[in-house]
Amino acid sequence: MTRTVALLGHPVAHSISPRFQQAALDALGVDARYEAWDVAPADLPLAVERLRATDALGANVTVPHKEAIVRLVDRPDALVERIGAANTIVSRDGVLYATNTDVAGVQHALAAAGVELRGARVLLLGAGGAARAVVAAARRGGAQHLTIANRTPARAVGLLALAGADLPASTCALGAEAPSFRAAIAAADIVVQSTTLGMRHGPDAQRTPVPSACFRRGQVAFDLVYVPEVTPFLAAAERAGARPVGGLGMLVHQGAESFRLWTGLESPIDVMTAAARGALAAREA
Repeated sequence: MTRTVALLGHPVAHSISPRFQQAALDALGVDARYEAWDVAPADLPLAVERLRATDALGANVTVPHKEAIVRLVDRPDALVERIGAANTIVSRDGVLYATNTDVAGVQHALAAAGVELRGARVLLLGAGGAARAVVAAARRGGAQHLTIANRTPARAVGLLALAGADLPASTCALGAEAPSFRAAIAAADIVVQSTTLGMRHGPDAQRTPVPSACFRRGQVAFDLVYVPEVTPFLAAAERAGARPVGGLGMLVHQGAESFRLWTGLESPIDVMTAAARGALAAREA
């Protein structure tokens, strides 16, 4: 019987996850179809029951459902309970387990780019849903210090608890005009961009939260946005001699971790990356 893996989001038509996840399933001979389910927030409970009632391997969960899904599954793991968001559901005999592979995605994407989190001073731009995974990854990876910069200070302060006692953390304003921000970016080894600025077809597709003059040579600039592959943030960093790391690696690695949990098989990273790049190229064309 062909089994199902679903992507729960709203909207989901733009997602390239179905392309690279199906490529991985096919490459390893897993009899399953990866389907995008466009689920309005009011319909999320019905979608979860549909998962439970079918012979599904599980699901990915994307915006705007990552927080709401936590209340609807049977067994969220400790990571999900700590950060309050899940992106992966694994179905076992009608029981729905939830975890968050975005955290591993951040860690593996940086490691694959040769970037070491341990001992690093990290500056995180933004305090939305994606930022939660970055805080957890910085803590798990042994970062030396984390600074969270956001235009709404209260939201940044709200993330400090996720850092825990073992990761010293602070907040600052987000904006090149703020002295606290300029000091934070000057001190940072890794700058992580988790806002929607620079996202193609978004409201601020041409903007970067950090102008080129603020970066320094050798600094790592990691953008979670993956469309386009070279965002205004990454372009500004590269002009200053900083080292750009795009968001496609994080997308593929979080998906690879989900794939491993659903199937019990090692994920074919090369196949997934090639399919993801192919999907982006097709979209550009």
